[in-house]
Amino acid sequence: MSGKWYTRKSVVFGMHVLFWALFLALPFLLRPVSDSRAHTDEKPDGMYYLHFIKNFLWISLFYFNAYFLIPVLFYTRKYKRYILALLASLLFIWLADRFMFALLMQGYEYRLRNFLVFNLPVFIFITLASTAFRTIRDRITEDSEKQQRQNENLKTELSFLRSQVSPHFMFNILNNMVALARKKSDILEPSLIKLSSLLRYMLYETDEDKVLLDKEVDYLQSYIDLQRLRFGKNVQINTELQQTAIAYTIEPMLLIPFVENAFKHGVGMIEDAQIDVNLKVEKDQLYFSVRNKFSAASENEPKDKTSGIGLANVKRRLNLLYHQNHSLMIDKRDGWFTVSLQLKLH
Repeated sequence: MSGKWYTRKSVVFGMHVLFWALFLALPFLLRPVSDSRAHTDEKPDGMYYLHFIKNFLWISLFYFNAYFLIPVLFYTRKYKRYILALLASLLFIWLADRFMFALLMQGYEYRLRNFLVFNLPVFIFITLASTAFRTIRDRITEDSEKQQRQNENLKTELSFLRSQVSPHFMFNILNNMVALARKKSDILEPSLIKLSSLLRYMLYETDEDKVLLDKEVDYLQSYIDLQRLRFGKNVQINTELQQTAIAYTIEPMLLIPFVENAFKHGVGMIEDAQIDVNLKVEKDQLYFSVRNKFSAASENEPKDKTSGIGLANVKRRLNLLYHQNHSLMIDKRDGWFTVSLQLKLH
């Protein structure tokens, strides 16, 4: 995943250069214009050298605090040592300032009060600025790594999902096709084409981050048709899958777990088993619902444990991909298990 623009090294470097340029130029920008005429000889040359050296010390303090004191002491909750280290840094700056003052400003009296008045606020500002810089930088890095981990998890779950179109389902479909071949049935060829289409979609077309909604719908239809072939008249399957003229896209295999779940729990020891699947698009909104009959006895019936990735993982995937742009409702009452999904299409 490519980083955001403000995390690029060139942008970060440019921001640092701009910050220090403004910081170093600030005293000159704030100086009254009249001072240049009225006090042309107010400051000796040594004062400018001292100012330059002191700026170097402030820059050193900024990065020393950001890259050493905070990660080594502050993040490890060694707060007393962190405060002592800052005080030691201030003491070092004072000693360096006094030494350089004596060297460059001979004939002038050094006063501790002047140092504290003019340098203590700068010391506090530099410390707070470097602390803010480090914490914000680490937060951005943490969020970026978290997003990368989530994306990797989504890819892993998708790969897992593609492998989880139940082997039991595939085994039964192939057995049904063997029976059709023995009977020389006319529906054998279209059934093989549907199975080939289903496998092609799973293995190749779902490598992309998004696929056309129509392809996802075709995949659902192929899956349902093969299940209809498998169960025949034992399960009433009603579908209404709307095709759209607009090239909407959707994350691959986002809808199939709900259909798989219906076939997993809506067949077997259920009288008059029925599964309804509906999909329509209105004003860039996808409305998808799957419902199946269930019974208390079917809850204890052994199922194919490899089928699907579970509704809990599907919910998490939806939350990561669509955040507030989706609504998922699951209802279980009056002998019916119903899943209703609404999401904003790309």
